[in-house]
Amino acid sequence: METTLRLTGDEQADRLLSEDGFALLVGMLLDQQIAMEVAFLGPYRLAERLDGPFDPPTVAATDPEELESLFRTKPAIHRYPGSMAKRVHALATHLVDHHGGEAAAVWEGAEDGADLKRRLQALPGYGDQKARIFIALLGKQCGVRPPGWEEAAAEYAEPGYRSIADVLDEETLQRVRESKQAAKAATKAAKAAGA
Repeated sequence: METTLRLTGDEQADRLLSEDGFALLVGMLLDQQIAMEVAFLGPYRLAERLDGPFDPPTVAATDPEELESLFRTKPAIHRYPGSMAKRVHALATHLVDHHGGEAAAVWEGAEDGADLKRRLQALPGYGDQKARIFIALLGKQCGVRPPGWEEAAAEYAEPGYRSIADVLDEETLQRVRESKQAAKAATKAAKAAGA
């Protein structure tokens, strides 16, 4: 990936995300129940705390309890450090077992958007929505555009401010945050009207 991502507001964390596919996958994995930029800062914090290189083989070989301890060290990497440490360990192990320990092999070997989506959904912690957002992030910001990537990413490929795929700086981060809050409010109002 030859791009400069600006997802966290932290220059070193963004450099890691720009240069390391594993960091990008981990950031996307952590992106739930916490602010987007905090989730994508997680890989950098973990890389600083690890004893060894930040890569799938090292994380997979790290004792799960030790990994959880690294997640809990203040500032905690996630508000759910135990479950997220387990997910990151499972992700690293999957990449070692199925992709030779290379995160980028997940998208570099994809024949088309549908294949890329299948490959992402096979990763621990990646459901349909997370896979679609990650495809949009790869397509919009990283130049990874297999045929049919827009269809695979669905609404996240469209112009707008829907997800981390649309974050280019502090201003767009705020727009995405506002868009998500508006969507949540609309869903809540629709549920209340139907009750």
